[in-house]
Amino acid sequence: MEKGDSNAVLKARKGARADPFLFGEEFVVRVLGSSHGKSVGVEIEGCPAGVAASAAEIQEQLDRRRPGQSPLTSGRKEEDAVEIESGIKGGKTTGGKIACSVKNKDALPEHYGNLRTTPRPGHADYPSMVKYGAAEPGGGFFSGRMTVAFVIAGAIAKKYLLQKGVRTQAFAKSIGKVEIGREVSEEEIVKNTYSNPVRTAATESVQGMVSEVERARDEGDSVGGVVECRITGLAPGIGQPMFGSIESAIAKAAFGIPAAKGIEFGSGFAGSALRGSQNNDEFAIREGKVVTRTNNSGGILGGLTNGMPVVFRIAFKPTSSIFKPQQSVDLKTMRETTLRIAGRHDPCIAIRAVPVVENMAAFVIADVLLAHERRKKGGKT
Repeated sequence: MEKGDSNAVLKARKGARADPFLFGEEFVVRVLGSSHGKSVGVEIEGCPAGVAASAAEIQEQLDRRRPGQSPLTSGRKEEDAVEIESGIKGGKTTGGKIACSVKNKDALPEHYGNLRTTPRPGHADYPSMVKYGAAEPGGGFFSGRMTVAFVIAGAIAKKYLLQKGVRTQAFAKSIGKVEIGREVSEEEIVKNTYSNPVRTAATESVQGMVSEVERARDEGDSVGGVVECRITGLAPGIGQPMFGSIESAIAKAAFGIPAAKGIEFGSGFAGSALRGSQNNDEFAIREGKVVTRTNNSGGILGGLTNGMPVVFRIAFKPTSSIFKPQQSVDLKTMRETTLRIAGRHDPCIAIRAVPVVENMAAFVIADVLLAHERRKKGGKT
């Protein structure tokens, strides 16, 4: 890394403490744009040089979250074609700042004219009107469209992690009231997740999940879901205690995803109903390595990795934009009113959140690993 690039990372790291659109210490991600602006983009500081990352590989990840691909997702038609502006040449990272963007081509602001003074229930409209004086069409930077930046950053981070033998994989654990009732294998996640419209790893749950979404959509309503993510290949002892924990890093980025309302690791909330003798992961030796017989800790103890897969789940609320009449208020007249929403909206945002979570995990872990390596070297980048 050149001295100038090192200084840029240090500057970005300091900025991340105050800038709500920045994440990371070493692999620093800055989210740019808005839902109905010209584009959504991302800048990345601190990615090492020589990481194989082509436009085609980034595009593959973007295509997984792109809207308009099935009746179960938003009808908004976006190509989401990535444009690499800097930091990648000849299919490899240069070590300098990476800048990428995706143009917004199918925004329809006319669908939001009646919302300028009437906040949508479940959306950030009202508090953002109070804070900023107005709410942007489509939610602006509060929109799920901002996750385009998460996916681009994660696609590049995935290629860095591949060099380290680390992999992130996500799938829909539940949609509405339909939940996978068993543990799914790594092979099932790889084989099944992107071969069905609800992005789940258990083939026997597909039809039930599809029906949940279809019923809600046909009634002008929406459903939520839970996305599970697994991170494999991490050595034990990575991370920091307390506020520097692996959980803290993942949770901070996770709640940058619009509609994310809860997170759990390992046995999570269900573990609170167990006895210690049931929830503790007993140790064993397998092929000369220390492992645990179960993974209720989700691969993390004391904020540090223990060598087992890191497992977490994010709960996504039902999409707030629904077509049923809802009660709101007109902030101009200060009268209660009935609101009817137009536009194109996902009946279940959790479906397209699967690749977002998977790529979010990738850029978080890339940052954690680079910070770990820096500390091992005594603070020298």
